[in-house]
Amino acid sequence: MAKVGIVGSTGRMGAHLIKNVLEEEGLELAALHVYDELNTDVPSSVFITNSMSALLEHCDVVIDFSAPVATQELCEEALKNPTALVIATTGFTAHQQNLLTESSEAMPVLYASNMSAGIALLKQLVERVSATLKDFDIEIVEQHHRHKVDAPSGTALTLGEFAAKGRGLNLEDVRVSGRDGQIGARTKDEIAVMALRGGDIVGRHTVGFYNDGEFLELNHTATSRETFSKGAIRAAKWLVDQEAGLYSINDCLGI
Repeated sequence: MAKVGIVGSTGRMGAHLIKNVLEEEGLELAALHVYDELNTDVPSSVFITNSMSALLEHCDVVIDFSAPVATQELCEEALKNPTALVIATTGFTAHQQNLLTESSEAMPVLYASNMSAGIALLKQLVERVSATLKDFDIEIVEQHHRHKVDAPSGTALTLGEFAAKGRGLNLEDVRVSGRDGQIGARTKDEIAVMALRGGDIVGRHTVGFYNDGEFLELNHTATSRETFSKGAIRAAKWLVDQEAGLYSINDCLGI
């Protein structure tokens, strides 16, 4: 039975992860990393700590839905005590992204900006459509709840990367994330990645391909955060038996 630790246990995903790990056969909720106060009831056997190094000593695999600074601390400590890591945090700096890559050389690391099976498949569809409909303009719109702190979402940027990949482009060379004033006509290669915020929207992503006389839109809507927690748990059960390396949710799903 694999022992699971959670980083971000007091955040929006924390309660879902705790509940779902406790319900999952083959997993034991072993440890929680808590910065402030835990408001979710857990068995007395669960180790609760604000020390990343102590957390790692009690786990076979860690699921991280936190903030970039916490993920950075987790990776730095894991390099001293290699442990399988499922990372779902977004908004990383270049240094933090490089730290994930460095960590994957010493332990199995699965990083995904979105843990849902639907998004995993959508990425592949976006790349294929982008490559096929080369004359179509690409616009991506993401919608999230009012509390989300990073924009555009990590998922939207990932979808943008796959759209750019389909055309042999680098997303950061062609990305537009805002339009205002007399900006001129849309350029051929630009890929818009726009963010909307409001209410309690769990997550909705639309990738549109627009041409004269027709357009195609690919949509994914998450209606519950358990989509992400259960996806991360599926990833953790798979990752704990893997060799060191950097994996995606598509690797876990075999697609």
